[in-house]
Amino acid sequence: MTEPIRVMVVDDHPVWRDGLRADLEKNGDAVVVAEAADGGEAIVKAREQMPDVVLMDLQMQPVNGAEATRRIVEDSPHAKVLILSASGEEADVMEAVKAGACGYLLKSTKTEDVVDAVRRVSKGESVFSPSLAGMVLQEFRRMASKDPAEPRLTARENEVLVLVAKGYTYREIAEKLFLSIKTVQNHVQNILAKLQLHKRYELMRYAIQRGLDKAPD
Repeated sequence: MTEPIRVMVVDDHPVWRDGLRADLEKNGDAVVVAEAADGGEAIVKAREQMPDVVLMDLQMQPVNGAEATRRIVEDSPHAKVLILSASGEEADVMEAVKAGACGYLLKSTKTEDVVDAVRRVSKGESVFSPSLAGMVLQEFRRMASKDPAEPRLTARENEVLVLVAKGYTYREIAEKLFLSIKTVQNHVQNILAKLQLHKRYELMRYAIQRGLDKAPD
Protein backbone atom coordinates (compact mmCIF):
# COMPACT_ATOMS: atom_id res chain seq x y z
CA MET A 1 0.00 0.00 0.00
CA THR A 2 1.18 3.54 -0.76
CA GLU A 3 1.39 6.10 1.99
CA PRO A 4 -1.61 8.45 2.17
CA ILE A 5 -1.10 11.99 0.92
CA ARG A 6 -0.38 14.33 3.82
CA VAL A 7 -2.64 17.37 3.49
CA MET A 8 -2.96 20.64 5.36
CA VAL A 9 -6.27 22.53 5.04
CA VAL A 10 -6.09 26.32 5.35
CA ASP A 11 -9.36 28.25 5.61
CA ASP A 12 -10.84 30.69 8.11
CA HIS A 13 -14.17 28.84 8.23
CA PRO A 14 -14.01 25.82 10.59
CA VAL A 15 -17.12 24.20 9.10
CA TRP A 16 -15.53 24.31 5.63
CA ARG A 17 -12.32 22.79 7.01
CA ASP A 18 -14.31 19.99 8.68
CA GLY A 19 -16.07 19.21 5.40
CA LEU A 20 -12.82 19.10 3.45
CA ARG A 21 -11.24 16.82 6.04
CA ALA A 22 -14.15 14.39 5.79
CA ASP A 23 -14.10 14.43 1.97
CA LEU A 24 -10.34 13.95 1.73
CA GLU A 25 -10.10 11.15 4.29
CA LYS A 26 -13.18 9.27 3.09
CA ASN A 27 -11.37 6.74 0.88
CA GLY A 28 -8.02 6.65 2.66
CA ASP A 29 -5.96 8.25 -0.13
CA ALA A 30 -5.24 11.30 2.02
CA VAL A 31 -4.87 12.23 5.66
CA VAL A 32 -5.25 15.75 7.02
CA VAL A 33 -2.19 16.29 9.21
CA ALA A 34 -2.86 19.96 10.03
CA GLU A 35 -5.42 22.74 9.80
CA ALA A 36 -4.90 26.50 9.88
CA ALA A 37 -7.30 29.43 10.09
CA ASP A 38 -4.99 32.02 8.48
CA GLY A 39 -1.86 32.32 6.39
CA GLY A 40 0.51 33.01 9.27
CA GLU A 41 -0.56 29.86 11.09
CA ALA A 42 -0.24 27.92 7.83
CA ILE A 43 3.39 28.99 7.33
CA VAL A 44 4.34 27.72 10.79
CA LYS A 45 2.44 24.45 10.50
CA ALA A 46 3.84 23.70 7.05
CA ARG A 47 7.33 23.71 8.58
CA GLU A 48 6.23 21.57 11.52
CA GLN A 49 4.03 18.98 9.79
CA MET A 50 5.64 18.86 6.32
CA PRO A 51 2.43 18.22 4.33
CA ASP A 52 2.61 16.98 0.76
CA VAL A 53 -0.25 19.22 -0.34
CA VAL A 54 -1.61 22.46 1.14
CA LEU A 55 -5.24 23.29 0.30
CA MET A 56 -5.20 27.08 0.61
CA ASP A 57 -7.95 29.69 0.73
CA LEU A 58 -7.03 33.23 -0.36
CA GLN A 59 -9.21 35.69 1.54
CA MET A 60 -7.81 35.48 5.07
CA GLN A 61 -6.45 37.94 7.60
CA PRO A 62 -3.94 39.04 8.76
CA VAL A 63 -1.82 36.99 6.32
CA ASN A 64 -3.65 36.20 3.10
CA GLY A 65 -3.37 33.02 1.08
CA ALA A 66 -1.12 34.42 -1.64
CA GLU A 67 1.50 35.61 0.84
CA ALA A 68 1.28 32.33 2.75
CA THR A 69 1.74 30.43 -0.52
CA ARG A 70 4.88 32.41 -1.35
CA ARG A 71 6.38 31.76 2.09
CA ILE A 72 5.49 28.07 2.11
CA VAL A 73 6.96 27.52 -1.36
CA GLU A 74 10.19 29.22 -0.23
CA ASP A 75 10.48 27.65 3.23
CA SER A 76 8.88 24.23 2.61
CA PRO A 77 9.63 23.35 -1.03
CA HIS A 78 8.43 19.77 -0.55
CA ALA A 79 4.84 21.07 -0.17
CA LYS A 80 2.60 21.66 -3.19
CA VAL A 81 0.05 24.45 -2.75
CA LEU A 82 -3.40 24.07 -4.30
CA ILE A 83 -5.64 27.14 -4.04
CA LEU A 84 -9.32 26.53 -3.26
CA SER A 85 -11.04 29.91 -3.40
CA ALA A 86 -14.41 31.51 -4.05
CA SER A 87 -12.70 34.14 -6.23
CA GLY A 88 -12.23 33.61 -9.93
CA GLU A 89 -10.89 37.12 -10.51
CA GLU A 90 -7.90 37.22 -12.83
CA ALA A 91 -5.85 39.33 -10.39
CA ASP A 92 -6.33 36.77 -7.60
CA VAL A 93 -5.52 33.81 -9.85
CA MET A 94 -2.39 35.43 -11.26
CA GLU A 95 -1.16 36.51 -7.84
CA ALA A 96 -1.51 32.94 -6.56
CA VAL A 97 0.27 31.47 -9.59
CA LYS A 98 3.14 33.95 -9.30
CA ALA A 99 3.40 33.12 -5.59
CA GLY A 100 4.05 29.48 -6.54
CA ALA A 101 0.68 27.71 -6.38
CA CYS A 102 0.54 24.48 -8.38
CA GLY A 103 -3.17 24.78 -9.03
CA TYR A 104 -6.27 26.85 -8.50
CA LEU A 105 -9.81 25.53 -8.02
CA LEU A 106 -13.01 27.43 -7.36
CA LYS A 107 -14.95 26.49 -4.23
CA SER A 108 -17.83 25.50 -6.48
CA THR A 109 -15.74 22.57 -7.74
CA LYS A 110 -17.31 19.15 -7.14
CA THR A 111 -15.99 17.22 -4.17
CA GLU A 112 -14.66 14.35 -6.25
CA ASP A 113 -12.77 16.78 -8.49
CA VAL A 114 -11.14 18.44 -5.46
CA VAL A 115 -10.01 15.05 -4.16
CA ASP A 116 -8.69 14.11 -7.61
CA ALA A 117 -6.85 17.44 -7.86
CA VAL A 118 -5.10 16.75 -4.54
CA ARG A 119 -3.90 13.41 -5.92
CA ARG A 120 -2.66 14.98 -9.14
CA VAL A 121 -0.91 17.92 -7.47
CA SER A 122 0.85 15.54 -5.07
CA LYS A 123 2.35 13.86 -8.17
CA GLY A 124 3.66 17.15 -9.52
CA GLU A 125 0.84 18.06 -11.91
CA SER A 126 -0.79 21.48 -12.20
CA VAL A 127 -4.58 21.59 -11.91
CA PHE A 128 -6.91 24.50 -12.64
CA SER A 129 -10.66 24.92 -12.88
CA PRO A 130 -11.62 24.79 -16.60
CA SER A 131 -12.88 28.38 -16.53
CA LEU A 132 -9.45 29.57 -15.32
CA ALA A 133 -7.13 27.40 -17.38
CA GLY A 134 -7.05 29.71 -20.42
CA MET A 135 -5.91 32.79 -18.55
CA VAL A 136 -3.30 30.81 -16.64
CA LEU A 137 -1.87 29.29 -19.81
CA GLN A 138 -1.65 32.75 -21.38
CA GLU A 139 0.24 34.05 -18.33
CA PHE A 140 2.64 31.08 -18.40
CA ARG A 141 3.42 31.85 -22.03
CA ARG A 142 3.97 35.54 -21.27
CA MET A 143 6.33 34.73 -18.38
CA ALA A 144 8.23 32.16 -20.45
CA SER A 145 8.75 34.64 -23.28
CA LYS A 146 10.59 37.12 -21.04
CA ASP A 147 13.90 35.24 -20.94
CA PRO A 148 13.55 31.48 -21.38
CA ALA A 149 17.30 30.98 -20.96
CA GLU A 150 17.40 32.47 -17.46
CA PRO A 151 16.25 30.09 -14.71
CA ARG A 152 13.73 31.53 -12.26
CA LEU A 153 14.89 30.98 -8.69
CA THR A 154 12.81 31.98 -5.69
CA ALA A 155 14.13 34.52 -3.19
CA ARG A 156 14.92 31.72 -0.73
CA GLU A 157 16.70 29.67 -3.40
CA ASN A 158 18.87 32.68 -4.23
CA GLU A 159 19.75 33.04 -0.53
CA VAL A 160 20.76 29.38 -0.39
CA LEU A 161 22.77 29.70 -3.61
CA VAL A 162 24.80 32.62 -2.21
CA LEU A 163 25.68 30.60 0.90
CA VAL A 164 26.61 27.57 -1.20
CA ALA A 165 28.95 29.83 -3.20
CA LYS A 166 30.61 30.91 0.05
CA GLY A 167 31.28 27.27 0.98
CA TYR A 168 28.83 26.90 3.86
CA THR A 169 27.72 23.37 4.76
CA TYR A 170 24.04 22.39 4.74
CA ARG A 171 24.01 22.56 8.53
CA GLU A 172 25.55 26.05 8.54
CA ILE A 173 23.07 27.25 5.89
CA ALA A 174 20.21 25.82 7.92
CA GLU A 175 21.39 27.66 11.05
CA LYS A 176 21.84 30.98 9.22
CA LEU A 177 18.42 30.84 7.54
CA PHE A 178 16.59 29.20 10.47
CA LEU A 179 15.61 26.19 8.37
CA SER A 180 15.92 22.45 8.81
CA ILE A 181 18.79 20.65 7.08
CA LYS A 182 16.22 18.67 5.07
CA THR A 183 14.65 21.90 3.79
CA VAL A 184 18.07 23.21 2.73
CA GLN A 185 18.73 19.95 0.89
CA ASN A 186 15.37 20.27 -0.87
CA HIS A 187 16.21 23.82 -1.94
CA VAL A 188 19.57 22.70 -3.33
CA GLN A 189 17.94 19.87 -5.27
CA ASN A 190 15.39 22.30 -6.73
CA ILE A 191 18.18 24.73 -7.71
CA LEU A 192 20.19 21.93 -9.35
CA ALA A 193 17.12 20.88 -11.35
CA LYS A 194 16.37 24.44 -12.50
CA LEU A 195 19.99 25.04 -13.53
CA GLN A 196 20.28 21.58 -15.11
CA LEU A 197 23.24 20.70 -12.92
CA HIS A 198 23.93 17.45 -11.07
CA LYS A 199 26.53 17.92 -8.35
CA ARG A 200 27.02 20.40 -5.54
CA TYR A 201 30.51 21.33 -6.78
CA GLU A 202 28.96 22.22 -10.17
CA LEU A 203 26.50 24.45 -8.35
CA MET A 204 29.29 26.13 -6.39
CA ARG A 205 31.26 26.75 -9.59
CA TYR A 206 28.17 28.21 -11.27
CA ALA A 207 27.59 30.57 -8.32
CA ILE A 208 31.25 31.64 -8.06
CA GLN A 209 31.41 32.38 -11.80
CA ARG A 210 28.57 34.84 -11.22
CA GLY A 211 30.31 36.47 -8.28
CA LEU A 212 27.82 35.25 -5.71
CA ASP A 213 30.61 34.26 -3.33
CA LYS A 214 31.29 38.00 -2.92
CA ALA A 215 27.65 38.90 -2.23
CA PRO A 216 26.76 39.92 1.36
CA ASP A 217 25.24 37.18 3.53
